[in-house]
This record gives sequence, C-alpha cells and structure tokens, in this order.
Amino acid sequence: MTIPDLTRRVPGAPSVPVTGLPAMPQQAVAVPEQQAVSEQQAVSDRSAVPQQAAIAREQPEQPQQPAQPGLPRRPSVPGAYSAETARQDFPILHRTVNGRPLVWLDNGATTQKPRQVIEALGAYYSAANSNIHRGAHTMAREATEAYEAGRAAVAGFLGAPDPESIVFVRGTTEAINLVAQSWGRDNLGPGDDILVPVLEHHSNIVPWQMIAKETRARVVPVPLTPEGEIDQFAYADLLTSRTQLVALSHASNVLGTVPPVKEMTALAHRYGAKVLVDGAQAVAHFPVDVQDLDADFYAFSGHKLFAPTGIGALYAKPEVLAGMRPWQGGGNMIDSVDFGLTTFAPVPHRLEAGTGNIGGVIGLLAALDWLGSFDRDAITAYEEGLMAYAQQAMATVPGLELVGAAPDRIAVLTFTLAGHDPASVADWLDHDGIAIRAGHHCAQPALAHYGLESAARASLALYNTSEEVDQLVGSLRQLQLASG
Repeated sequence: MTIPDLTRRVPGAPSVPVTGLPAMPQQAVAVPEQQAVSEQQAVSDRSAVPQQAAIAREQPEQPQQPAQPGLPRRPSVPGAYSAETARQDFPILHRTVNGRPLVWLDNGATTQKPRQVIEALGAYYSAANSNIHRGAHTMAREATEAYEAGRAAVAGFLGAPDPESIVFVRGTTEAINLVAQSWGRDNLGPGDDILVPVLEHHSNIVPWQMIAKETRARVVPVPLTPEGEIDQFAYADLLTSRTQLVALSHASNVLGTVPPVKEMTALAHRYGAKVLVDGAQAVAHFPVDVQDLDADFYAFSGHKLFAPTGIGALYAKPEVLAGMRPWQGGGNMIDSVDFGLTTFAPVPHRLEAGTGNIGGVIGLLAALDWLGSFDRDAITAYEEGLMAYAQQAMATVPGLELVGAAPDRIAVLTFTLAGHDPASVADWLDHDGIAIRAGHHCAQPALAHYGLESAARASLALYNTSEEVDQLVGSLRQLQLASG
C-alpha cells in the first residue's frame, strides 16, 4: 500500500486561506539592521512615560547598527547550521507586530511551525482525511498507515526499541496523568514515596499529588542548590526502599537546568524505583536516547517541537507498558465487548481510547522529518553559543537579574528587572514586537526557591538570532531609561 506523502502539497489541492491572520509573504523578509544611536536619544523619542512613549511606538523604529554599546561580540554561526536558513521555513516569523518585525522569544510556551508542517496538515485534511484502524476502504488504510508511520518516527526520534512502546497523547500533561492513573494506581500504596524535584513544572507535580492522595502515598520534594540545580546529595539521601517513582524534567522550563538524568535514573533503579522523565523542554534542544537514559517513561509535547498543538507522545519500557491497565474506555482500545466480559486490545492501543489526533500525528511526523534534515549536534552547538551571548548581553541591562545559574542548561533566560513587574516588562517588549512570557510559568515552587512569585522569561529556539537578542536588550535598556 502506498502511503501518500502528507508532507508535500497535493497536486490540485485548493489553497485554503486562514481568516483573521495577517498576510504572509512568500519569501523570507530580511529584518533591517538598526542604525546606531545613543540610548538617551532613542529614549527621548519614545519615553515621556506614559503618553509620549505610547505615541512614539506607533511609528516603526529607525534602522540601527546591530552592535549596541556595551554588548559582547556576537557569536559566529557554525558552518553546519544556519538559523537564517531555518527561518525561511517559518512564515509567521516574517510578520510584524505593532509595526515591528516579530521577535518570537516565547518558545518555552510553544514553538512556531515550519511550512512543511502547515502544508502537511492541509494536505491531509484536503486529500487524505479518514478515521483509522477500523475502516476497510482505501483512505482509511492510507490514514492508518500514515498514523502508524508517525508512531515509528517518534520511536526512532527517541531511540525507543519498538514503535509499540509509543503511546499517542495530547501532550506531556496527559502523558504524566496517564502514567499516574494507570501505572500509579497499581503500584503505589500507603507509605510509598514519589520523589519530585522542586524544579518541576506543575504538570509533573499535581498529578502525583492527586494519585498520592488516593493511594496514601506521599510526594517528597527534592531541593535545589542556589544555582538552580537538583541537589544531588539530598536526592541520594531521599532515595529509600520506599521510593517507587522519581519524576523529573530533562530540562527546566523556568531555569533551563538540565539535570544529570542518566545518573539519577541509575541511582533510582538501585532502589527498585521507576523513573519518569518530562522531556517537554528538552526534545527541541538536543538529541534524546531513552535507552541510553534507561528511563522507564519519557513524555513530550509536539507543540514545543515545531509540531501542532494537541499531540504528544509517551514512551514506556515495553515490559512496563505491558502491565499498564486502561485509563479511559471506549472505542479503539478494545478487543471485544460484551456485557458479561470486555477484553482489551494490546498496548499501545489499549491506552488510546477513541479517535486520536490523526492530523496532529501527521503534523508531528512532518515536524520530525523537518528537524531531521538538520545536524542536531550542530543545532545544539548553535543554541549554546546564542545562549552564552544572550547571558552576556542581558548582563549589560541595568537592574536586570537572571534567575538560575546552572552550568548545564538549555536556552532559557528567566529574569527580573528592578522597578518593573514582569507583566509590565512583557507589555513594553510587546510594543516593540518582542514576545516573551511573564508570570509563574507553571513552576511556582522553582520560583519560590528564589523568593519570587513571578518573573519574565525569554526562551530561545533554533531560529532565533543574535540580532534578535540585541533587539531584546535594546528595548529593555530603553525601558530602564524611560522610567528614570
């Protein structure tokens, strides 16, 4: 059976405009470099807070030279990877916001989608839409084959031993809840411990609190060091024969910290504990091999990996997955149904009740194919260089303090700015076309470790550039000057 290539536009398929969005140019638009001006002069054009600043922002800024006073030398781009080449595949990166070119620095919340993913979704819905696994007609077979090709692609992406070890879910949050409700109900009981670092996203805390309450187990927080790393001495001390599960992120969404997951997993296994790894923030930044990590569970979300929202994947070791009972009942997950006895399908299908996000899987497949066209190690090296540059550049902003200082980290820059709450900082930057996140980032315990309730966060991806970092730093400097 020939599987239609859903990553390419189907000949003759209509081009369906999406209403409510700005017009997108067909070719990449070069962002003009900014002309060198003194910061005091720039502020005089747009400060006079609040009225004159708002008026000044109605007009696009004049071009400047990219190098701003006091900024470090920009990193050289490794020859094996070009962010500018990648940017050409992202239509949204060529739009404007408030009259200025978009600078997307909210990748920790969601990444943008390359045209290959957008076109794959359009091709599927315009030429190949069908339900899967239950139809006998041609399009049902084609859709099923494409869906299962997506499962095989995820397995290959994670280094999993078999596609059958992959369960499709809506995202990382659903994957963790699935493990808590399916594996947790059968393996947790009174007196059992679930170790959860203070570093974690709420999605890797709350499900464990909920199942612990039901099973009378307890959630044990693992403290952090002042730098924002998991305290490995405390972790080793907290592991006991009562520990049934360790739940930890492969990279922090608020501090960027990359813990020594492989070593922590090996230590947990010495006590007979299982390990779940939240890979939501990791998979877009560096290659992952679940067999090398020896993780029992690994979860990620497609929308943080240049794929659509509403699709994600859970990997589980085959022997662990085989023992997991269904969490939800319905279609697709059954073998036979009778009022006297219902039997369930083998894994992974018995954990995928109902019609899955078929289009999402098609989009995820296209995203993995697109990402695989680059050298992943070269991308990682590029992001590390960009991150180092951003750290030095942001250090030149008066009153700015970066939160967390772990040496092993992804390109996440969480910060506070003296005299400004994070929401006002984000609003100011938005007027300059710069998108960042402000708030507690669904990681309140991690921020509380630093005595904070909220912070601003700029999170970088493979398509961000040092010029965009300069725009961020320049706007923050102007905010400080405008406020006196």
